[in-house]
Amino acid sequence: MKPSGNIAAALARGPLVLDGGLSNQLAAQGCDLSDELWTATLLTDGPEQIRAAHEAYVRAGAQVLTTSSYQATFEGFARRGVGPVRAAGYLARSVELAREAAEDTDRYVWVAASVGPYGAMLADGSEYRGRYGLTVRELVDFHRPRIRALAAAGPDVLALETVPDVDEARALLRAADDCGVPVWLSYTVAGERTRAGQDLAAAFALAADNDQVIAVGVNCCEPVDADRAVELAAGETGKPVVVYPNSGEHWDSGARDWRGEVTFDPARAAAWCAAGARLVGGCCRVGPDLISRLSELAGPR
Repeated sequence: MKPSGNIAAALARGPLVLDGGLSNQLAAQGCDLSDELWTATLLTDGPEQIRAAHEAYVRAGAQVLTTSSYQATFEGFARRGVGPVRAAGYLARSVELAREAAEDTDRYVWVAASVGPYGAMLADGSEYRGRYGLTVRELVDFHRPRIRALAAAGPDVLALETVPDVDEARALLRAADDCGVPVWLSYTVAGERTRAGQDLAAAFALAADNDQVIAVGVNCCEPVDADRAVELAAGETGKPVVVYPNSGEHWDSGARDWRGEVTFDPARAAAWCAAGARLVGGCCRVGPDLISRLSELAGPR
């Protein structure tokens, strides 16, 4: 029998294994992700590919699937001539596709609706810098409509992810505070600072007293940076920690290729969990093979 779908209760019982990078799995399936909507392009052009990617992670042992909505925004869809009603439908579809894959197994698999930062909509890499020149109020107004659309589709949790600075974290939490769905808050970092250069401990502390936040941590960062971040997140908030770094490779924009070595080591998860991590997986370039190894190390649930 599948356990309860309450993800907060599941975290109290022990760690859950997240999936890996959706984009790298879609690329491995032969999908073209060059459009500004990135993985969200396939919500309109190839939803069966998104479901297949989710299914690959379910087979690898992932217990949480993250939707293809990271770069899906009303503004981004509008640039392609898609109106708000259809755009809301595509956002809902991202949750539905993950749910379909999650239900095709005899164990419970949770669905996390991805809410990427404002910079993801710009499709210019600014999510790794932050500081867009917008007020917190303006960022709340940007994020709230798609958070409501995703929440209405019934995910288990909203993944407020790859957040580069405290201002955007504050805006995301305000935008989500009446949506009726729990959230996790995950920064992208360099060392012990946000990508915008703010103190990471202070950034985590923002979520300490927010009961809607069921986990706080980091993603889309170097694996080595995740080590200290898990300790800081747990110490500053007392909450379960979410951690899903990149493979360790680096994107060469000139060559339009990935360079360097893979430094993501599933064995690192033991130390992360000992320090308070309860949602553990991978981000860019971490595929089903590494998630399978991570799942084997985590053991049965």
